[in-house]
Amino acid sequence: MMSQKQPKPMLTGQRLKTRKRDEKETFEPTAFRDKIVQGLNEQGNDLEAISKYLIQQGSRLDYRRYAETLLDILIAGGMLAPGGSVIEDADKTKTCRLDVCVFTTPDDVATMRTRTQIFERLIRQYKYLEKSLDDEMKKVLTFLQGFSDEERARLATFTFLVISTGLVTSNILTSLFHENLVEEGIGLDFATAVFKMWLSEKDFNSLISILKKADIDQRLPELFPANKRSPEHPESHFRAAGLGPVADYLKGQQNRAKNKELKKKLADMISNENDVKEIIIYVKDYMKKNELAEHEVVVLVWFSVMKSVEWNKEEDLVAEQAIRHLTAYAPLLAALTTQGRSELDLLVKIQNYCYDNMQFMKVFHKILVLLYEADVFSKDVILKWHKDGHSPKGKSVFLEQTKEFVEQLQSPKE
Repeated sequence: MMSQKQPKPMLTGQRLKTRKRDEKETFEPTAFRDKIVQGLNEQGNDLEAISKYLIQQGSRLDYRRYAETLLDILIAGGMLAPGGSVIEDADKTKTCRLDVCVFTTPDDVATMRTRTQIFERLIRQYKYLEKSLDDEMKKVLTFLQGFSDEERARLATFTFLVISTGLVTSNILTSLFHENLVEEGIGLDFATAVFKMWLSEKDFNSLISILKKADIDQRLPELFPANKRSPEHPESHFRAAGLGPVADYLKGQQNRAKNKELKKKLADMISNENDVKEIIIYVKDYMKKNELAEHEVVVLVWFSVMKSVEWNKEEDLVAEQAIRHLTAYAPLLAALTTQGRSELDLLVKIQNYCYDNMQFMKVFHKILVLLYEADVFSKDVILKWHKDGHSPKGKSVFLEQTKEFVEQLQSPKE
């Protein structure tokens, strides 16, 4: 009879060790919050003490793991729930809010700058928090709807400071384009507050620079609800808010878009050899409809007319070609030079064009005579140009070239 295999004896009194890599640390943001809030509240409003405490705790607490919680506390005073409300603790006897944070700091730049210095010192010590602050600001800006007007005003000042000092990138401003913020007008109001703060402290070029870096300089009308994105709404809003440079920038964008459309249509009409009278009617209607200035349009038309031809590289041959081409389109230019400014602006642009395109250097005076005889330029405008209205480009060459013609205009016979 085969003996049954006896089971091995069980070992008792011995504890198996868990491998360290198998251990998982519990994520306890509330415990982290309680530790930080208590410690910071003990420092009061002492900038040096707060900075020193935060830097010391960074070697003991896991800032990398709890970066979002830490930054929530420093900005809003506590941990933020989705939507922007501060999470309260069930234990009412325990303090879970920071007494001094961005949301409790007055919104003037000087005072808020001292609060921003805490972030600067912290990030200087723990460089990895730089990316965390960028992510935090993007999140916080999407929660604007959940904050009070006072908190938004303070956050706007803080936003200006952290962008202008380079603590965060201007990409955080893309959060203002979230649908709910646009519909409620909150994103627009916040952007307006940041822009006003920026222009009161810095120049307009630096503002446009940071908007371009975030790729939102062309998107400002998108801050408005869909039914208020017509050109006049954004411009009038920023002008009424005292942001004239922003309004002018938007108007310039609109004009560039209109000019681009006009240039495309002109190129098509010229290449299709449409009748000049038809082109004149179209251009004048387009100017009126889009409220474009004559002195700007006539220059645009000049370049469109000149761009429609493949010019000969030889000076002797290009003269005849230019005169023939411009004779056909002189009535178009004449129709768009009803004001002295339009005439002078066009004349200066022609001077610059002939200088920039060297084969036209010796043709300038012939073009000038042709356009004078075609009633594009008046005698007074030519004399004004020759005296002090010219461009510095090729000045001596062109003034010498036209000297005899100008003398004829000045003679009593003329």
